[in-house]
Order: sequence, then C-alpha cells, then structure tokens
Amino acid sequence: MSLLHVFGFGLKVGHLLWMLYCWVASMISVNWFINGEFKGAEAVLLGHSGSKMWLKCWDKFSNYSFNIHHQYYQYVGSKRISKTWWRKLLFSWIIGWILASISIFYYMSFQATEKRMETLTSICDERARMLQDQFNVSMNHIQAISILISTFHHGKTPSAIDQRTFARYTERTAFERPLTSGVAYAVRVLHSEREQFEKQQGWTIKRMDTLEQNPVHKDDYNPDLLEPSPIQEEYAPVVFAQDIISHVVSIDMLSGQEDSKNVLCARKSGKGVLTAPFRLLKTNRLGVILTFAVYKRDLPLNATPTERIQATDGYLGGVFDIESLVEKLLQQLASKQTILVNVLDTTNQSYPISMYGSNASNDGLEHVSLLNFGDPFRKHEMRCRFKQKPPWPWLGITTSIGILVIALLVGHIFHATVNRIAKVEDDCHKMMELKKQAEAADVAKSQFLATVSHEIRTPMNGVLGMLHMLMDTDLDVTQLDYVRTAQASGKALVALINEVLDQAKIESGKLELEEVQFDLRAILDDVLSLFSGKSQDKGVEVVQLAVYISDQVPQMLIGDPGRFRQIIINLMGNSIKFTEKGHFLVTVHLVEEVIDSIEVETESSSENTLSGFPVADRRQSWKGFSQEGLIHPFSHSINLIVSVEDTGEGIPLEAQSRVFTPFMQVGPSISRTHGGTGIGLSISKCLVNLMKGEISFASIPKIGSTFTFTAIFTSGSSSSKKYKSQQINKMSNSVSSEFYGMRALVMDPRPVRAKVSKYQIRRLGIHVEVVSKWKQGLSSICRGSNAINMVIVEQEVWDKYLNNSTLFFDTLEKIDYGTPPKVFLLSNSISSSGANISTGVCNMTVIPKPLRSSMLAAALQRTMGVGNKGNPCNGQLNSLSLRNLLLGRKILIVDDNNVNLKVAAGAMKKYGADVVSATRGIKAIELLTPPHQFDACFMDIQMPEMDGFEATRRIRDMEHNINNRIHHGELSVEAYNNVSNWHVSILAMTADVIQATREECLWCGMDGYVSKPFEAEQLYLEVSRFFQ
Repeated sequence: MSLLHVFGFGLKVGHLLWMLYCWVASMISVNWFINGEFKGAEAVLLGHSGSKMWLKCWDKFSNYSFNIHHQYYQYVGSKRISKTWWRKLLFSWIIGWILASISIFYYMSFQATEKRMETLTSICDERARMLQDQFNVSMNHIQAISILISTFHHGKTPSAIDQRTFARYTERTAFERPLTSGVAYAVRVLHSEREQFEKQQGWTIKRMDTLEQNPVHKDDYNPDLLEPSPIQEEYAPVVFAQDIISHVVSIDMLSGQEDSKNVLCARKSGKGVLTAPFRLLKTNRLGVILTFAVYKRDLPLNATPTERIQATDGYLGGVFDIESLVEKLLQQLASKQTILVNVLDTTNQSYPISMYGSNASNDGLEHVSLLNFGDPFRKHEMRCRFKQKPPWPWLGITTSIGILVIALLVGHIFHATVNRIAKVEDDCHKMMELKKQAEAADVAKSQFLATVSHEIRTPMNGVLGMLHMLMDTDLDVTQLDYVRTAQASGKALVALINEVLDQAKIESGKLELEEVQFDLRAILDDVLSLFSGKSQDKGVEVVQLAVYISDQVPQMLIGDPGRFRQIIINLMGNSIKFTEKGHFLVTVHLVEEVIDSIEVETESSSENTLSGFPVADRRQSWKGFSQEGLIHPFSHSINLIVSVEDTGEGIPLEAQSRVFTPFMQVGPSISRTHGGTGIGLSISKCLVNLMKGEISFASIPKIGSTFTFTAIFTSGSSSSKKYKSQQINKMSNSVSSEFYGMRALVMDPRPVRAKVSKYQIRRLGIHVEVVSKWKQGLSSICRGSNAINMVIVEQEVWDKYLNNSTLFFDTLEKIDYGTPPKVFLLSNSISSSGANISTGVCNMTVIPKPLRSSMLAAALQRTMGVGNKGNPCNGQLNSLSLRNLLLGRKILIVDDNNVNLKVAAGAMKKYGADVVSATRGIKAIELLTPPHQFDACFMDIQMPEMDGFEATRRIRDMEHNINNRIHHGELSVEAYNNVSNWHVSILAMTADVIQATREECLWCGMDGYVSKPFEAEQLYLEVSRFFQ
C-alpha cells in the first residue's frame, strides 16, 4: 500500500511540472496567435491558414491533456495520502535519518581513529627500525673488534695490544658504534693460571656480585675497595676497557650472576648475547651488555659447542646505555606528532622488563613494534602511544549534523510539497470547473450574440427592405427625404450592431480573416464614394477628400478586403467626424518606399499639403513601429503602410494614451456632440494585429491627426486559381482603351494635390504633365512637341488667375496644329458637378471632387466624345448586372417570417426573377425534389420544425441518392428532365453573422451566404458565382 502512495506522490509531482509547462506554452501561444503579437518569420511562413491549423492542433492537445488530468485526478489524485499515514512516514523519515547521522558519525570517527592508528604505526615502526639498524651496526663493529683481538692479541707473541692501545682505538672508532657506551675485553683465565696472571697484570681479580647486591654512586666507586673474586674453575677478568668504562678493569665477569650466564651462553653459541637490563656500574642507569666470545684462530666454522668452549680465549663486551641511546634517537627523529616510546625486554612474557620509557599515557591507542637485536634467546619490543588525547572528530560531527539538517529540510520540503500539491490539485480542480463554466458561458454568450443578432437584424431587414421598396414608388421630395432619413438611421443601427458583434468576437478570439483576391484601388474608390457625400455636407469648398496609392503597390492582393475596408472606414469616419475644414487624405505605400525614399514624407507646414492647412507629421506616427514589422523577409509578402491624414481638432495630450481602449472616448462631450461608441479604433487595432501589422498615430491639438497602420498581404495575380476572385466595383476600375495615348496637362501649385490628380488620371492610361503656374502651362502647350488633348485646371488656379482672363482661352484657340485641347476644372463644389462653364470662346467642363476613376472617365468620355457617354453610376451598375443575371430565373425563397419573405420576394422580383415562396423547411424539400425547375434557393436558417441546416442536408442527400440511381441506370434520365447531376444552388439567408454559422452553412451543403439586411452589391457577389 505504501508503494502505491509513493508512486502516486511521484505522479503528483510529475503532473505538477507538466501542468506548469502546458500553462507556459499556452500563454505564449495565445499571446502569439490570438492577440496577433507574433510577427516572426515562422508565422508568415505558416500563413493565416497555417495559424488556424496550429491553433486547432493546440486545442486538441489541450483537450487531450485535460482528459488525462481528469482521469488521473479521478483515480489517483483524489485518493489523498491520509494525514496519519503521512505523519508516520514523516516520523519514520526523521528517525531513520537520525540513526543514519549517528552511523555516519561513528563511521567517520572510526575512520579518524584508523588514520590516527596508521600514523602511530608508521612513526613507531620507523623508530623501531632505525633503533634496530643502529644497534646492528654497533653489534657488527663489536664483533669486528673481537676478531681484531683474536688476531693481534692472542695470535701474536708478544701481544700487539695493550690497555692504552685498546683504549685509544675504541675511543677513535666510537662514532661507528653510535649506541654503545663503552667496550671492554675480559680474558679467560683458569684457576691454575690465576696467580701468575695477577702477578703479570699487577692487580687482583675482583668480584662483581658485591656491586650487584650493593650498588654505589659513581662518585663513591673505588675499584681498590672491591673484594677479590672467590675461587672458581675459571675467571674472566677485564684486561682492556675503553676509557669511559675503565673502572671495570680487573673485575671478574664470571663472578656476576647475569654476566656469568651471558658469557657462558656467548662462548657456547658463538653469537652475540645480550644480558637482561640491569643497573650499570658507576652510572646506575639501565643498560645491557652485548657479549661476543673470542676464539682461537683455527676454530672451524662448523665447530660444536664443546669445541667452542675449549677454543675460547676471552670475551668482548659492549655496554649499551639504553635510556640515553633511545633518547638521542628520538631527538634525531623529532616529529610533529609527539609520542611516548617504551622499549621492553619481553623474554619473560609474564614479567616484561622496561628498558626505556614510562607507562603513563592518556591515549588508549598503542602500537607494538618488534625489535631484533641479533640475540636469539632474548626478545625486545617497542611500544608507542600518543602523548596527547585525540582531538574531537569535528569533521564527523559537522558532517553528520549537516546531513541530518539536510534530511530534516528535505522532509520539511516534502511535507510542504505534499500539502502544496494537495492545495494545487484542489485549485486545479476548481480551475477546471471554472473553465467548464467559462466555456459554457462563452458558448452561451456566442449563442446569445447569435440570437440577439438574428432577432435584431430580422426586423431591421424588414424595415430596410420595405424602405428600399418604398423608394421605388412615386414619392414627392419631402416623402423621399423622410424615407432616406429612416433608411440611413436603420443602416447606422445595423453598423452599430456589427461593431458590437465584432468587439465580442475579438474578445472571445473567434474573429478570423478571409483570404480572397481583391483590388485595393477599387476598395478605396468605394470608400471614397461612401464618404464623398459626408465631406460635402461639411460645407461647400471647405473639406477636401482624396486617395493616393503608390504605383509600386500591386493591382491585386490576397487577404481580407472586408476587414481592410472596415479599418479604412473607421479611421476616415473619425476624420470626417472631427474635421470642419481642410482635408482628409488617404495614402498607401509599400513599407520599402517609406524606409528608402523621402518622397512620401510629409512636412507639417502648409506649403506641401492637400488643402494648405498644416497637418501632423506622419513620420511621427510610424516612429514607434518595430523594424521587424517594417521589413518583411519574404518576397511573396506585400507589406503596406497606410496613412489617414486630417486637419481636424486633434487629440488632447491627456487623452492620447486611451485612444485604442474599447468604449473610451476623448471626453464625455464627444459622444453627445459627435456620437459613436468608442470601439471603432479598438476594433481597428485588433484587425491590424490579425493582419500582422502595427497601428499608431501622431496628433497635434487644433492642427489635426495622422493615423498610420501596416498590414501584410500576399501578392495576387489574375491567373491564380487558388483563391476565389472578389469582383468589387469592376467597372469602376476598368481602363478604357480609348484614353490610351492621350496627354493631359494639370495646373496645380500644390505638389500633394497635383500628385493625387495625376494618380487618378494616370489610371485611365493618360500621360500626365504637371505645372505649378498657368503661364508655364501655356508655354508647354504652345511648344507643340507633344500634342495636349486636355487641360485640367485646379480651382485654386482658376479663381486666382483665369476667372476673368481671356488670354488663356485665346491662346488655346490660336493653336495651329490639330484640335484645341479640352479644358476641365477640378472643383470642390458639388453644385457645379457635371456643369459646363462657358467663357465665350470655349466651354469648360467641371469635374467635382473627390476624384474617382469612374467619375473621371465618365466626364472625359462625355466631353471628349469617345466611348460610352451614358455610363451608369455605381448604384445603377449592380442593379443592371443583377437584372441581367436574375431575369427569367426561378427562385425559391424559404423564410418563416412573412415580412422578410415579402422583402426578399420583392427584391428578387425587382430584378426580374420568378419567385416562389415557402414558410417551412419541409415545404422546401417537397418543392426541390427532382425533377423541378428552380435555379436557386434562398433559405432562412432559423425556422421552426426544421431549420435551414437540416433541410439543406436532406435536399443534398436526396439529390445524391437520385444522382447515384441515375448513374447506375435504376432511374431514367428522361424522367428527370434529361439532367443526370442534380444540384440546386442553396444560399443561406439569415441575420446571424457569427463565423461559426457561416462555417456550418458550408458544412451542411449550402453554396453561399447572404446576411440580412442584404443589398444589391451583396446579392450580386453571391448570385454571380452561379448564374454567370
């Protein structure tokens, strides 16, 4: 059971680390991909679709990890370790490590003792070895003296050695016997030879046993007072002695008990023999005598003991003062470790005789080293001990205590970890529950938004649809004005609903971008048309509106045109709202142009602006952009930088920090004065982030503001089949071939305004020359090197110089070559739109601003007499196109709301379609059962009994079944109007604008999607894909 808990604890720790890793990874991924902050090369390489796929994979991985954690928590994590069991485990841990620490202490103490013992052994053995070596050296030299005596004393007659010679020789060779105190020679004298020997020597043989029994001090010693040696078979009186022990001369060695045994043993064995320790004569210090027998020269090497006794001439003895000798040796071998040395004679193990040292010691350690002095009959040893007590084993103490402290800390950490893991598991469980609740709330929120969107947009569809149908009836001017006002209010409400829904989708991370091919210039032309009326409402000849797109920007791009259009509309809407005079200017360049060229830089002075009013320097608006965002590494990516410049009120400095905050406005009076919700810029910032760009602004109070953003698109080509092509205002961007080769002269003193005019005119294929003064223009016309077909005069030039002057037109009439050029006036006033101003000699056509290629082409065609002089306006274009597409088509409209059904049927009938209505999904299935005559079906999604999704699935299953049976010959093709592959185009028609609803429409088999309320342009985009 304990192993299971330990394994569970390991799983807890591992899972805690895994959750931490997943949390960090999820935070990074959400920050990169949801908030759009990731701008690295990897994100661009993956592309938008790659980011979607990555996020879906991450969602699956997160769900899988959650399932694993849920199962783990249910079967393992919920079975917590009981407090009692954990306390027992913790107590066992502490006791175990206490015992382990004690064991470690004893082990390390034992190791220290062993090391101390090794040190003592080494020191003791070293001293014993040196003492033994020096003793052997002395012993060998004494043996050499015995041979010398045998040769020169007994081997020569008369003897070559006397006392004086012996004393001098031994004194001079004393350095070769470092351990001897003195050397003496005793001759063997038989009893029969004693009297003659004593007369010859002149002294009496003295006895030794008296000194052994009554030792005397060296100062009281007198050899003459000694007693004569008693009568015995033989004597061994000392005849030669070193001066230091000359007092032993005449003493009989055989009269002493220890010396007698030593002498007899030496001559019998033929080896050096040591005496037991005894007090030396005169010095009264402990010493020993080493005795060698001196034999006759002719003694064989293998002589028997009897032969050795008979061949003995005398005895050579060496006196060793053990105490002083050992003391000298220890002084020579002084060590850092102070030890006590005892030298013992252990011949009698029961009663060892101490030769040197004291038995007092405070250390229990002792080492014994054996000593071999060459005497086989006696045993000696050296015992060594440390003089001081052993030190405290601090290493063992600190190590054991440290290990115990670490073990206690680990136990505390484990205890805290277990408690923390239990708390984290509780918090994680609560977090998972809260996550489920949040997800459920998010689903409910999305469902609520979808429902609210549908419920609000459904009646709005009826209101706007009926108003649109009402406008097609006969109304007087007042009634028409009321209807237009009501329709504008309804569209404003729909726009507000869309903004709120966009903000909600952004907050939930469900806003996704499309990837379609679109014409950037056509989109800006549409936006220009949208705001031209609002700019004119600000006052005649007061507010100018213009768009300029660099020639280096590709014609076709791949991205989300709707969201790009939304950003431009939000920024221009704010400019229109807060600007009472001056201008609005939208410029589009490649980022490379901004970095590499100064041509696009705008000065804040009034000399080089569109209207002559000073503006905020746009360079300050992109000053904070990152270099990675400005320079994109991939050739197929198009990095655009768009600036929206106005001369409005500007943003106060204290309010600039909250410009992009949702639902925040500059001040409370703004919403009352200008209206709005304060979320337009917030949505724009989020959309720019999704486009992997950045947005910023520069604003000067009372001067104006310049908003600049970047966006990354992919270059599109007309031959690309990977993306569906979006046709937006196709005719407005078409270049009439009749203008190719024509030349135009533009008179405008302002470079920015002249560049905008030149951009719009060049889109028609016309070569443009710009002059800043009218006289310079006349000179260019009169040169005649290149025929000028048209002269386009800015209203500022006309008002200042040409309004009352006939010189300009007279000069034009007097041109000798070809037809005189046509004159056009670029006017800020809409009141003179399309009017011709007669000067008496020449008619001048007025072209109202803002310039758009479609309007410019229509004006030039009427005046120049080329092409189609009756081009329809933008609103008429889609109507005519839809009529061409829907005329004679049989359309089925399915909607449970009678008002919406009436509005949709009326819209289709307006364009010439044959409409059949149905209010239920079951009825639609009956009508669309093959064979039938319907060309398309517009089906509502939310209907009672059977919704549009289920009805579409059943229709597709029915068509699939019939097609298979026709293919296998089970059904006749003739019975099904000779159609072998039945597939009716079904378009969703709903007020729900949630992205998930669009995906579900395509998933269930629908072919398109039309949101309510719909207009002619949206209908044209969807219907044109099926009825071309």
